[in-house]
Amino acid sequence: MDRPTLAGVHHVKIPVTDLPRSVDWYARVFGFAVTIEFPDSDGVVQGVAGDVPGLGDTLLTLRVHPVAAEGCRGFDPVSFAVEGRADVEAWAAHLDRVGVEHSPVIEASIGWLLVFDDPDGIQLHLYSWASHGADQSARAGYGRRVDSGS
Repeated sequence: MDRPTLAGVHHVKIPVTDLPRSVDWYARVFGFAVTIEFPDSDGVVQGVAGDVPGLGDTLLTLRVHPVAAEGCRGFDPVSFAVEGRADVEAWAAHLDRVGVEHSPVIEASIGWLLVFDDPDGIQLHLYSWASHGADQSARAGYGRRVDSGS
């Protein structure tokens, strides 16, 4: 079957309960800069989108949706990539400076991982492209490679 190709990820949308609080938090943590607003029919801004250094053309979008935010609490809908362990450690130091609690550096399925929550309790991950080389496939909850048959 001849399938069209994708051109990347256009945007990542995170549900929030308090838009100003989340905009401030994402700006402080990631350098988020709002470039688009989404007003409702009454002119009330219910969402924003913008740039985050390091995401290239992929936009980060924050939309007011309390039910979805509550449903995502404790879940990790996105993992942002960093190069290696030193980058994960640098992010841990940055999170310490801006007052965001986080996990220790974790030796995850393939690379190194840092886990922390946004203001609505949605887990965010920073995951390294670099591999640590440890075989975690026998550990519950860790990934293992599969043959895709292609």
